[in-house]
Amino acid sequence: MKTKIWTALIILYIVWGSTYLGIKIAVETIPPFFHAAIRFLISGIILVIWQKMAGHELPTKNQWKSTFVIGTLLLLGGNGLVAWAEQTIPSGIAALIVGTVPMFLVIMEAIRPNGAKPTWQTIIGLVIGFIGIFILVGPAEISGSEAKLNVAGVIAVFMACVFWAWGSIYSKGADLPKSSLMTTGAEMLMGSISLLIVSLLTGELNNWNVAEVSTRSWLGLIYLITIGSIVGFGSYIWLLQNAPISLVATYAYVNPIVAVLLGYFFANEILEPRIWIATAIIIGAVIFINSRNKPKVKQEAQQEVVNG
Repeated sequence: MKTKIWTALIILYIVWGSTYLGIKIAVETIPPFFHAAIRFLISGIILVIWQKMAGHELPTKNQWKSTFVIGTLLLLGGNGLVAWAEQTIPSGIAALIVGTVPMFLVIMEAIRPNGAKPTWQTIIGLVIGFIGIFILVGPAEISGSEAKLNVAGVIAVFMACVFWAWGSIYSKGADLPKSSLMTTGAEMLMGSISLLIVSLLTGELNNWNVAEVSTRSWLGLIYLITIGSIVGFGSYIWLLQNAPISLVATYAYVNPIVAVLLGYFFANEILEPRIWIATAIIIGAVIFINSRNKPKVKQEAQQEVVNG
């Protein structure tokens, strides 16, 4: 069993760490919100049909409403904004910023009514984590960076973290299907509707010609649908059922490192000393915070999947 757990964990590390590069490649010639809408529409249909055939009931009317809200927050606000941002910022940087989601979860949990207040140790962790973020995305003159990051792209990823934290906290009290995979599939379906609406409203399809989509982008989209969504979520759900939550949660610390390395080797992204310094500080802060805010139920852990 240990061998199976570690095999699934390594798959999860590689798969979800690689989705940021997959997004980067897909949005080269496919509009970001539209690519995400197609990705989650197909992935959602597959998961819902799979779970229905496995004997699980479809969501009720109220559960569809809940999954619409959560899918919109997580996949439109979270994943959609990351995809949009990756048009202008490196995939590794996006992954590192997304890795701070546990910090945003602590903050939003603290400010919501009757939410848990952070301990002084957690506050120290937050301060350290934001120092790491400043080193990562701060002004070049201060951070020592050789390359300036697109401000709009950086802000978009931070907003994605806020939306993801918001959706995760909302999901705690939401009426959702008993099956985690049915919930995931329903959220993907509902999120794809919101993504498509935004894609149309923003006019990103107006001057887009499907015939001009590169083979690289098609392969990136196919990878995100099959490996990123189906294999990634399948491995994650299996791990939740067979491995300690503390072990499964380590994906949040490893994925940014995988994303940074893949971006460096396959997308010619800059790998500066300050990125490694920021990586160590941010991941260390997240580990410190999580050690004092351990998830109490599997559903909480499920909703913290950011991935790309």
